[in-house]
Amino acid sequence: MTATFWIKALQLIASLGLLVFIHELGHFMWARLFGVRVEKFYLFFDIGLKKLVINWDGSIFKFKPKNSDTEYGMGWMPLGGYCKIAGMIDESMDLEQMQQPEQPWEFRTKPAWQRLLIMIGGVLNNFLLAIIIYAGIVYCWGEQYIPYRNATLGMTFSESAHNIGFKEGDIPLIADGRELLYLNSDEIQAITTAKQVKVLRGTDTVAINIPDKYIFTANKEAEKGELFIDYRMPVVVETTMPGDGAEKAGIRKGDRLLMIDSVVTDDFKSLNAQLMAHKGDTVQVTYDRGGKRITAAMPVSSAGKIGVGFRLITDVYKVETKGYSLLSSIPRGIEMGCTQLVNYVKQFKYIFTKEGAQSLGGFGAIGSIFPDTWDWYRFWNLTAFLSIILAFMNILPIPALDGGHVLFLLYEIIFRRKPGDKFLERAQMVGMAILLALLLWANGNDIYRWIIKPFIQ
Repeated sequence: MTATFWIKALQLIASLGLLVFIHELGHFMWARLFGVRVEKFYLFFDIGLKKLVINWDGSIFKFKPKNSDTEYGMGWMPLGGYCKIAGMIDESMDLEQMQQPEQPWEFRTKPAWQRLLIMIGGVLNNFLLAIIIYAGIVYCWGEQYIPYRNATLGMTFSESAHNIGFKEGDIPLIADGRELLYLNSDEIQAITTAKQVKVLRGTDTVAINIPDKYIFTANKEAEKGELFIDYRMPVVVETTMPGDGAEKAGIRKGDRLLMIDSVVTDDFKSLNAQLMAHKGDTVQVTYDRGGKRITAAMPVSSAGKIGVGFRLITDVYKVETKGYSLLSSIPRGIEMGCTQLVNYVKQFKYIFTKEGAQSLGGFGAIGSIFPDTWDWYRFWNLTAFLSIILAFMNILPIPALDGGHVLFLLYEIIFRRKPGDKFLERAQMVGMAILLALLLWANGNDIYRWIIKPFIQ
């Protein structure tokens, strides 16, 4: 295995280890605050091998402080972690304890509102961690942004923006006398609420009158996933998938796609439109490699994909940096955390489509998003994003996840009656089966994508 593999693997383990620890710490803190006994606090799973060849309980190390009820340790399987709370039906499935008389220090004897806070503690911690990381990033490195003047292809606009006069490639200059500098939520609001916006179109300055209440039209488009304005993204290749269309056309890292069947596709939006129009076909692709134009036949999948990953926009356009003080970094961290959460929730619905299910990835896919070399800036950015994902996924109302426990607790609060222990036991088992199936599916996709698919093609 190459050094790159181990660098990516180390970043993945470090990131997930931190996120799991913070998540379980959230459950632990609230449990101890309300006087609930925590029997075990483990990073990674200590699945025992006592019934196999060796007699081992699965822990790499463990210790129990004097006068403490909690055993702390680390397991051998880096797939998560757990906080075993007394008097609770969880992944440990300790049914023997649940058959014993109730004790005042158990989870099941506490008021529903306390149990609810204990269960959402992990999710809260992950979301707070993301905010802290984002605030730390802008404080330490500042916030990178791309001035409009550095976007050589200009901007791309939504359908409604085209209808009121904007054109692809326009560069915003002024909104009602206010100078426009770079794309952010504040400037988008300034444009969509202005009476007149001036843009640079080629070498000309053009004035566009904005209709009254246009912001509501832009917001409706945004809810459907169409941004009013965004940077036109040059399509510069970063990676290609083995056996897919781009690789078969000879495309490799650093190439810039220019045309599909003689139609100019020098930005991501126009490229995607052409690929969707030629799903399942073979097209002629023209790309630039070091100033030399190359044309080749390229198959397009039935989903309109060619198996290529593109360079980040920050690697294509010149990036500038805005500094933040310690005090100003906090509200910016909150804003970034909320924005990432909202964006992820909006994209989550696509998981339930055929293409979304096929794109699900496991630990290999997550590890592949980390850079080839250790980069603290990108490591913390990815860790914050993964923390947002972990928080959202854990609050889903699936038994065995925190969201499943929250669902049953809300039922208890509303109807003033607890679900039966037998029901909770069965729900926990069903939830664990669902999670195992998802785990196998996601990691199976990785195996098919990286090993089986290149082999059969």
